[in-house]
Amino acid sequence: MSQALDALEASLPIAPTALHGDTDPSTSSVTVTKPIPYTFDLGNLLVNDPNPLPPHPSDAHLSATARDCAQALINQLLTTCPISSSIDGVYMTLPAPTTPLPREKPLPAAKEKTKWEKFAEKKGIMDKKREGKMVFDEATQEWVPKWGYKGRNKEGEQDWIVEINERKEKKKEGKGDDGGIGGEGRRERKEKVRRNERKQRANERRGRKKEDGAVGM
Repeated sequence: MSQALDALEASLPIAPTALHGDTDPSTSSVTVTKPIPYTFDLGNLLVNDPNPLPPHPSDAHLSATARDCAQALINQLLTTCPISSSIDGVYMTLPAPTTPLPREKPLPAAKEKTKWEKFAEKKGIMDKKREGKMVFDEATQEWVPKWGYKGRNKEGEQDWIVEINERKEKKKEGKGDDGGIGGEGRRERKEKVRRNERKQRANERRGRKKEDGAVGM
């Protein structure tokens, strides 16, 4: 402990004798006595001085008051906080702060709802719960992906026997489509992809028109 105090003494500019517990009242630079005792928040390194100042204090009086507060804070730290030393240096463990401090920045403003969120709230539409990319196949008793290679969306494309939909077959005969039955699911899936791509391009064109109109205004 003495080595820790010696190391801390060398780093402090105020009254080194306070490190050794000198409480002699004649040593004014170390002992601070006030009519109203100080209050401390050591977690924030804060000292509150409730003693009033004179109506027109001089600079010397203000400096002496500030020095007394700093000395009292150091005395309180050295007499109440545990001090430890290691090969990296001397450490003092501070207690938890007790004074609430204000925020550095104001509270963030509430995020404005999108048009879809307003519409969904008005109509009572709830968000669908997002599920994973895998689904359980009851036939094979295995987990398979929803899309892509061996995906669930390709179910039935590789079946060696397929049930014929008479209505669809009549429509294809009228159009002159004589493609194989096994590829029907694949053609429907491809057509769905192309239809989604057309909708996406149409949405992009509408978005560009709106942007051009806003720039022209």
